[in-house]
Amino acid sequence: MPTVQDIRRRTGDDAPITMLTAYDAPTASVVEDAGIDVILVGDSMGNAVLGYEDTLPVTLDDVASRTASVARATDDVLVVADMPFLSYGADVGDSIEHCGRMLKEADADAVKLECGPHTIELTKRLTELGIPVMAHLGLTPQHVNQLGGFFRQGTDQESAEQILDLARQHADAGAFSLVLEHVPANVAAQVTDAIDIPTIGIGAGPDTDGQVLVITDVLGLSDRSPPFSKQYADLRSEMQSAIEAYREDVETGDFPAEEHAHVEDDIEDLY
Repeated sequence: MPTVQDIRRRTGDDAPITMLTAYDAPTASVVEDAGIDVILVGDSMGNAVLGYEDTLPVTLDDVASRTASVARATDDVLVVADMPFLSYGADVGDSIEHCGRMLKEADADAVKLECGPHTIELTKRLTELGIPVMAHLGLTPQHVNQLGGFFRQGTDQESAEQILDLARQHADAGAFSLVLEHVPANVAAQVTDAIDIPTIGIGAGPDTDGQVLVITDVLGLSDRSPPFSKQYADLRSEMQSAIEAYREDVETGDFPAEEHAHVEDDIEDLY
């Protein structure tokens, strides 16, 4: 299994880091078998699988339960728990306890924090305590109400410099990697060159050290996908066809057939 140090050493590596989200054991098992390096149990579960409009309603228990299911199903992939809205940042003690829970109870290998100035010292403290941190800058969906939507970040000189400055500070604080979401490709490339931990892009162009996407976007299960994503299958249509075929078989009596049932010959008539 890759460790956080294995991932950290892949800064500038010719082989990009591959990361996908997963929220349940069967999906995690397939992702691992496909050779993906890192599974992120993202708070994107909110809109991807839990039916919410965004990530804000996702609870600590939601993430802990689904992280544990992913960890139980995998052996050879790094599992990262995405800390949900207000589970960190307000109080240092609570933040440490909540992040530690993901390692102690849910068997995560690391946690991810949506970052800002408020998470620099927290990142340092967590790593001092043995809790590896994946940082996240650019579009941070937990700030959707403050940002006014899911818009590209770092699109002017001042905001791009702020992203670079925060990236450097979180690397110095001990983060082992950095997710850059929905930022201009040239900004992501410069951040990647400037820090000594690997960057993992999502909507950040080709010059990061790795890439991550949401699994439901990749598989074609989402109602809508962001413009920077790519759909590799149309499982929504496949699932609908299979479910319709099942319904038709039940309605026509073709299922269950003789091979799907068992008759116990030794049982006498019950009435």
